[in-house]
Amino acid sequence: MPTGPDSSPVRADDPDLLPVRRALVSVYDKTGLADLATCLVKAGVEIVSTGSTAAAIVEAGLPVTPVEEVTGFPECLEGRVKTLHPRIHAGILADRRKPDHLAQLEDLDVTPVDLVVVNLYPFIDTVERGAPFDACVEQIDIGGPAMVRAAAKNHPGVAVVTDPGRYAEVAQALTAGGFTRSQRRSLAAAAFAHTAAYDAAVATWMSTQVQQDQREEDSPGRAESAETAVAGDGGHAQARAALPAYIGAGYERLSLLRYGENPHQEAAVYRAPGARGGVAGARQLHGKAMSFNNYTDTDAALRAAWDHGQQVCVAVVKHANPCGIAVSAYGDVAQAHRRAHACDPVSAYGGVIATNATVTAAMAQQVRPVFTEVVAAPAFTDEAVEILSAKKNLRLLVVEPPQREGYEIRQVSGGAVVQHRDVLDAPGDDPSSWTLVAGEPAGDAVMDDLLFAWRAVRSVRSNAVLLARGGATVGVGMGQVNRVDSCRLAVERANTLGQGGQEVPGAGAEGAPGAAPERARGSVAASDAFFPFADGLQVLLDAGVRAVVQPGGSIRDQEVIEAAQTAGVTMYLTGARHFSH
Repeated sequence: MPTGPDSSPVRADDPDLLPVRRALVSVYDKTGLADLATCLVKAGVEIVSTGSTAAAIVEAGLPVTPVEEVTGFPECLEGRVKTLHPRIHAGILADRRKPDHLAQLEDLDVTPVDLVVVNLYPFIDTVERGAPFDACVEQIDIGGPAMVRAAAKNHPGVAVVTDPGRYAEVAQALTAGGFTRSQRRSLAAAAFAHTAAYDAAVATWMSTQVQQDQREEDSPGRAESAETAVAGDGGHAQARAALPAYIGAGYERLSLLRYGENPHQEAAVYRAPGARGGVAGARQLHGKAMSFNNYTDTDAALRAAWDHGQQVCVAVVKHANPCGIAVSAYGDVAQAHRRAHACDPVSAYGGVIATNATVTAAMAQQVRPVFTEVVAAPAFTDEAVEILSAKKNLRLLVVEPPQREGYEIRQVSGGAVVQHRDVLDAPGDDPSSWTLVAGEPAGDAVMDDLLFAWRAVRSVRSNAVLLARGGATVGVGMGQVNRVDSCRLAVERANTLGQGGQEVPGAGAEGAPGAAPERARGSVAASDAFFPFADGLQVLLDAGVRAVVQPGGSIRDQEVIEAAQTAGVTMYLTGARHFSH
């Protein structure tokens, strides 16, 4: 019968423990290394190690066997070759259930390895720091993934650990006499996921480098022909060409959710390796567990709240669309919340609130009376947490600024569509580039409102028309299948919703939008795309809108412009579009 590493009988279906006699430890991230090595030594485990890992173990006053003593071959090529040797990989890959494998190990004088503890070079971090090409290449690990995959493949007789967060499991297993089969299988699955995500990151980065090389090799004539080949590209054909030929995405499950969009759908939340900021990595201070819809709505709210530069901004979102967005001229987050809530207090019931500023006690007092699912912010004062924690189910999330750069991947049947994330960086997003086509040039106050409206409309689902005044939304028309209906909806909501619903303390003060009976009159409007006909614009003009900003580009632009000119209303064209489907 085959024997295990301690010469005890092992059956192929044996769920019992397999003890650890020899461990191979080679880690870049040395978090918890000394404690791990101490546990191994106390359990009588021989540690074989490499380079800086071996040095750190020696520095901790613990015995270690250098890998070159096992291989009989020195580390070389600046450490590029250390563990790539049959005496290492045979010890990892030998199937202890097979007598001929064990016999070969004995003939070759190779000692089996029972535990592999490896984490990889920080390739993702190096790329994100903007390191030069050669520096990134040097962080592509070779020996590490080879050891991890070998141990994971041979998990019937070997345990593999890639995450310092799981070192406690090693200590527990040593105390219990070894790793169970289910433990080894779980560790193997995590190890394969680890190397898969690592390889996907390397492949995506290298594909991006190749694409950039091809762009640099393009002659001006080729680049120009590529640009003109895409109709209506807005001058971004070259940016689209930079998308790599391969994009790999690896996601690690953080937690299971109660259900998805609907109760019959299973769901979980995942995080991309190396991802920074955003709702997936939020720290929850209080409240019920997040749901699928909470995550998507909070993400939409964060997108809206971080679109206004350094101005303090609050966004209230329901079903991924803004109920209200406002900034504070005084940096007062409570004031911004009052004004955002006043846009549509009816829809704010059961909504999600996000801000780019610290939630204060004053804002918390305003939020407390209103049924709210989530409040997301980069920070909360202690007093704000105490006030909001009185609402048992209210979720309080500390969220770092969402990542703006990079790709956006959306699944479609049979594959995915990929694009660069839409941020407010198009040439037409700078008001100095806007073209005045009707009316008088806007004064400072009106121009500030137009810029606010243009930034805010980006977060509204298309077709999107948004009305604003005084740095706050007063009416939002979203998700309609034609723009004229979006105009009607924006006006209707502006002139009706501010009068009902659950108000927050002070909502009618400071000239807040909720105090006006016809809030559309005197407001400014932004449209996320051009007006295909003048009828939609006419709805806004009839409602008393004083200025409009829109991309332009319709074959009927002149008809639309003439309607604005006839009404004496200021209109700017941006030349940029911000659809959000």
